[in-house]
Amino acid sequence: MHLSFWELETYFRNIDFTIVGSGIVGLSTAYHLRQKHPKAKIVIIEKGMLPEGASTKNAGFACFGTLSEILWYLESNAEEDVYKLVERRVKGLQKLRSLIPDEKMDYHQYGGFEIFRETDKELMDRSLENLDRINSWLHPIFQENVFRKATKSFGFKDTIGMIETDFEGHIHTGKMMQSFVQLVISSGISILNNVEVKSINDLNTEVAIELENGFQFTSKKVFLCTNAFTKKLYDLDVVPARAQVLVTKPIENLPFKGCFHMDEGFYYFRNVGNRVLFGGGRNLDLEGETTTEFATTTLIQNQLETYLREIILPNHTFEIDHRWSGIMGMGEKRNPIVKQLSENVYCGVRLTGTGIAIGSIVGEELADLLD
Repeated sequence: MHLSFWELETYFRNIDFTIVGSGIVGLSTAYHLRQKHPKAKIVIIEKGMLPEGASTKNAGFACFGTLSEILWYLESNAEEDVYKLVERRVKGLQKLRSLIPDEKMDYHQYGGFEIFRETDKELMDRSLENLDRINSWLHPIFQENVFRKATKSFGFKDTIGMIETDFEGHIHTGKMMQSFVQLVISSGISILNNVEVKSINDLNTEVAIELENGFQFTSKKVFLCTNAFTKKLYDLDVVPARAQVLVTKPIENLPFKGCFHMDEGFYYFRNVGNRVLFGGGRNLDLEGETTTEFATTTLIQNQLETYLREIILPNHTFEIDHRWSGIMGMGEKRNPIVKQLSENVYCGVRLTGTGIAIGSIVGEELADLLD
């Protein structure tokens, strides 16, 4: 990398904090570091033209978990841990909305709906049996009942019932990230794109950072906000999980607004204005979707179209406008990893597909590790 004296001085010398990754966690970490250290030199480096991973590629769900999802968590996790997880997601959404005004990210709280089909009857019955118990348990977080049996149908085919919540919303992911970037840059933080890290080496007094192009520089502290791509730099319990999505062209008289979850959360859809955004299907090929390659597959895209045609829009014609994928960071545990890795290296990773909900608060927690 052939740099001028000015470029070296401005971007790569005397750095206090380097954040690797410019997604929601990276931006939030930088923002909260700035609040605590107003004179620090803070640089964010990003390997892509836009944030690689899921921050600009997600479906835009501002959610905290469906009833059946929470019950599933309780089967293999301590009740206290699950409670903290839901609380963290709710507080994380509140944090995001305090940083980015609702109108700037097109936040709409139309509510969330979990759809049950005939094959889900046992799951629906168990969810309804536990509805009052979970409402009582989560009441301190929401200050009112969270879930109820839905009375609406929206014209979906082959469904036997739904459970709804008023507390779920959705956003325009691109507008949210654009506003977040503007917020960070306005506080004097640099974001360098198309800069990929090859290795980091904590020298105790500082951290040596080597880029893929061979260039090296140092920073007093480094914060890894690399989520699904973390294993390239550090061995942690973070596994990539690709999520495929499509969006239709505008549909006249679209019969629903809101966020919808189906097949134990493996499928999810929402309206984007009068379009339908539909994602999921990872369960059709879990091994194949454990990848960091951005791509769509015929197997999953065909299933998404089939569900659109047979269940979601049985009385409407539609055309697909665009398809894409994002890479999430999963692991054995549902809670994120926010910790100090060495003397001068920290991480905030493993967002488990809920980056919108917890990304902002994970960044704040990561910045707080310096206290």
